Amino acid sequence: MGLLASGAAHELGTPLSTVCVILGDWQRMPVIAADPQMLEEIDEMQAQVQRCKSIVSGILLSAGEARGESPVATTIRTFLDELVEEWRETRTVTRFTYENRFGHDMPIVSDSAIKQMIHNVLDNALEASPEWVDLDVAHEGDSLKLTITDAGPGFPPEMLAQLGKPYQSSKGKPGAGLGLFLVSNVARTLHGSVSAHNRAEGGAIVTLTLPLESITLEESTADGS
Repeated sequence: MGLLASGAAHELGTPLSTVCVILGDWQRMPVIAADPQMLEEIDEMQAQVQRCKSIVSGILLSAGEARGESPVATTIRTFLDELVEEWRETRTVTRFTYENRFGHDMPIVSDSAIKQMIHNVLDNALEASPEWVDLDVAHEGDSLKLTITDAGPGFPPEMLAQLGKPYQSSKGKPGAGLGLFLVSNVARTLHGSVSAHNRAEGGAIVTLTLPLESITLEESTADGS
């Protein structure tokens, strides 16, 4: 399945890039540039194309291929703050709480696959709990720990027992259940882990733990290499 997913992801890359270029050309056309509503719709289409490209990057990473198409140097705080801002602006959630307790900031390598992994868990929480989603960030030992909490119905016991395996879903729809499977594979590729449990008061908690050595930038050596 990993080979099939990887092949499909590669095939999708070219048409998505083509659509992105065409939308950029449309945006510069005088007739469209003078129409605020058209510009707004093109902005939305471009955002959705970028989201599709991020999903493709996540699939490639889950299949064991090279991380992300455009890794960039940033810091943990900047990466997470921008990730949260983007997610909040492109989703409809009544109340979203976010607390970053990481502490001293650190330089990291950010790419779309890591962002998509976190977005995927947030999306699952939002679908189960449109009224409230919480993201808590902490620095525990040598790891980055992200905890996503919701107030939904929680996970069925059989799904918790098979967490990280494909097609484990409570949605009852064909093709459902790949989200946490891809998230788990991405985490494993980064030598991290995914865990989940239900809250006593209702809802679920999903925890992503990523070793800092898998995402932090190595310091330059004395000769500048």
